[in-house]
This record gives sequence, structure tokens and C-alpha cells, in this order.
Amino acid sequence: MTYSIEDRTLALAGIFQAATLVQQIGRRGMADSEIMNRSIHSLFETDAGTVSDVFGGIKGVAFGLREVYRQLSGEGKRDAEVTGYLLALIQLERKLSKLPERLTKIRQGIDLTTTRLAHFPEMHSNILASLAEIYAENVSTLQPRIMVQGEVVYLQNPDNVNRIRSLLLAGIRSAMLWHQTGGRRMQIAFGRKNYLTTAKKLLDQST
Repeated sequence: MTYSIEDRTLALAGIFQAATLVQQIGRRGMADSEIMNRSIHSLFETDAGTVSDVFGGIKGVAFGLREVYRQLSGEGKRDAEVTGYLLALIQLERKLSKLPERLTKIRQGIDLTTTRLAHFPEMHSNILASLAEIYAENVSTLQPRIMVQGEVVYLQNPDNVNRIRSLLLAGIRSAMLWHQTGGRRMQIAFGRKNYLTTAKKLLDQST
């Protein structure tokens, strides 16, 4: 299949969206539930026809597209923490791509969790706990380990731990999608103009 810069930009936005939501939970103890739901939803879209469908349409990743524009445009101070999470998620996805047994376990775990959606909504604590367990068992032992910054009172809250791990798993899902569509780390530094132009165009389409 041939992918476009629009596909790559949507996937990159998915990583930025998950990374920024993780930052918000770590620092504020909360994040927009609807935006978070879009990221979590992407984990269950394993047979989507298009990249846009993974997020339930462009609106599902509009928050991430705004982050792409903010981070890469140079308007205002770039958020080093979010960038660090993004790069770590990309690195982890590349490591997982060479570990087929772990990828199989992740897929099996998501498939099992999907069956529970008949009884619980995607943002239910049981679903998030299941996704968090998948991350803990298959990703958290790999390097680089993502050390989320923030307030101790928020980071020690079990529900927040599950939200963060679920979002990190969603970020890896988007990183995998980004690589599949032709995304490469060098593009973030040297292909910013294309991403910026495309992010703005996609945002205009989502309104």
C-alpha cells in the first residue's frame, strides 16, 4: 500500500497526542477524557481501512495535530518533556519490532481486552487496567524506560498509573503506524516543513 504525507502526519500526531496526555496526567492528575478516549480507541482499531480510521477520523487526533504544529513550528518554547516521550516511544516501537514474541503477546492481550468491550466502555477502569498490564509485562522492561515526570501524588495514584501506561501503549501503536507509513526520525528534524504544512491542512479539514 502507498501512504501519503497526510497518513504520516496523522500517525505522528497520534504519538504527540499520547505523549502530551501522559504529561498532563503526570503534572495535573487529569487529561481531557474525550481526547484520551480517542487515543485508547486506536488500540482496538486493528483492521482499520485508513490511518484516519484508526483514530475515528481526523477529529480524533486534532489535539495531536495541534501539538505537531506547536512543537515543530518554533512558535513558542518547544516542550522538551513531550519530545522526550515521543522519541522514547519511537525507540521502543523499533525494539518491539525485533521481538515478535512480545508483539504476539501484545496482540493477544489486546484481543482479549477487546472481548471485554461487550461489557465495559473503553475508558472503564477494568479496560485501562488490562491495557496497563499489557504494557507492564511487555514494554516496561525494555530500554529506554520512560520515566514520567510530575507530581508524586498523581504518579502514585493507581488509576493514573493505568491511564499513563495505556496511553504509552497507544503511543507505541501510533509509532508503529508512523513507521509503516514511511515515518523516520530524521524527518522530524529535516522534514518539519512538510509536517507543518500538512498538519495545518488537516486541522482545517477537521473544523
